[in-house]
Amino acid sequence: MTILLDGRLASRSLCSKLEVNLQSPPHIVLILVGNHPSSLSYIAIKQRMCKEYQIRSTLLHLPQDTAETQLLNRIDLLNQEPDVDGILIQLPLPNHIDLKRVTVAIDPEKDVDCFHPINLGKLCLGSIDGLIPCTPQGILELLRFYQLDIQRKEVCILGRSTIVGRPLSILLSLKNTLDATVTLCHQGTTNFIQHTKKADILISAIGQPQLIKKEHIKEGAIVIDVGITRQNDKLVGDVDFEDVRPKAQAITPVPGGVGPMTVYALLQNTTKAHKQRKANH
Repeated sequence: MTILLDGRLASRSLCSKLEVNLQSPPHIVLILVGNHPSSLSYIAIKQRMCKEYQIRSTLLHLPQDTAETQLLNRIDLLNQEPDVDGILIQLPLPNHIDLKRVTVAIDPEKDVDCFHPINLGKLCLGSIDGLIPCTPQGILELLRFYQLDIQRKEVCILGRSTIVGRPLSILLSLKNTLDATVTLCHQGTTNFIQHTKKADILISAIGQPQLIKKEHIKEGAIVIDVGITRQNDKLVGDVDFEDVRPKAQAITPVPGGVGPMTVYALLQNTTKAHKQRKANH
């Protein structure tokens, strides 16, 4: 029987174990530029989860036409604010704002999304003591939560973004995580099915609805679906869930799989940033 990897269940269980100092709780500032419908929804979920688990959150909601210099100035002020432990920029940003400049502007100690080159560089060097990118960390925690046999497996990741695919490939290949052999497929990969078919763990993060069918996976594979697309007023993932589920050992639903785990990892990073900043200052 296929195991349903319920991210909502796992997230709530793990969030309840976060060590939060109620006398001096962690504080995260969520920055939203504009009114992108999905962003409004994601911000609301993050705020709700913060409130439920005693983490302070402040929303800085800026107009769509906010100049890049204005945003950078606001980030600089938050970097200097001792009461702020984490800064998150809700994506996507308007086209006139350079994401790279914004990412580098955030103090690495407060970079709870872990997009800053310093934090990604630490991950590349094998350090997992600091902040870790939220979706990769959430996926790792979800696999661990269900106590699956995941050590030293063949992993295939579809998508090489700096938010998911690339840092995930590094994280899972580390000796002190899964010690996995990782294949990273992308737009330049020809005949990607030859890679997905031999994977013990298949992770798709490309945003192509229901691309992955049962013929793309091996019998008994673990399937993690990061993609999420609105199709005919319904949210669907990269994986054709009903087609693939009978052949998989375990599979995530969309929604309710990786998404809640990403929010858990954000809260985990915020509490970690709070503790590390207290220790360093």
